[in-house]
Amino acid sequence: MDISSISELPARERILRTAHDLFYADGIRATGIDRVIAASGVTKVTFYRHYPSKDDLVRAFLDHRHGLWMAWFVDALGRLGAQQRIGGGQALEVLADAMAEWFADPAFRGCAFINSVVEVGGSVSGASDISREHKREMVEVIAGLLPETLEGSQRMAIAQAAALGVDGAIVKAQMGGAALAREAVDDLRRLLQALAATLPASPAVTSRPSE
Repeated sequence: MDISSISELPARERILRTAHDLFYADGIRATGIDRVIAASGVTKVTFYRHYPSKDDLVRAFLDHRHGLWMAWFVDALGRLGAQQRIGGGQALEVLADAMAEWFADPAFRGCAFINSVVEVGGSVSGASDISREHKREMVEVIAGLLPETLEGSQRMAIAQAAALGVDGAIVKAQMGGAALAREAVDDLRRLLQALAATLPASPAVTSRPSE
């Protein structure tokens, strides 16, 4: 996001969106409060009125990022045809297509939640909890791509395995370079195909004879 494009927003929203861009691009520890204040065009008094500490801003950043990413994720799966492919597990492969789309974004810097837990998970109260909730919701969305005929425990086990593959692909793609990103997508696609092969086949659709 172009920080200059948010200059008309209320101060609280301006600070949050500025922090989001800076925290995600450069890291939480590398981004000081003074930099956020300067980039968002507010005074220190205004900043601390809305966010009494950096920890408060980090938690707000993670909540905001969660909403943005989940909205993109659900939309991407829909655009890429996940619902039309639910049946024998074909919908799982859409996860690889969605990751390929995200990895190609010049702003891609990996998973904000994995990055944040590594950076500040032990020092910012609530950061790990928000990150775990984000991953839990991601698993739930993935579970929704699986056939309804699966029993609950099997559905969640496969969704969790697919989510672990997604996270692994994200980390690999974050290491840098288009070639590595493509390799990460290919690895993920093979994993998803293997998971899909464990699913029961969709029941055949038969036509009723004319009466």
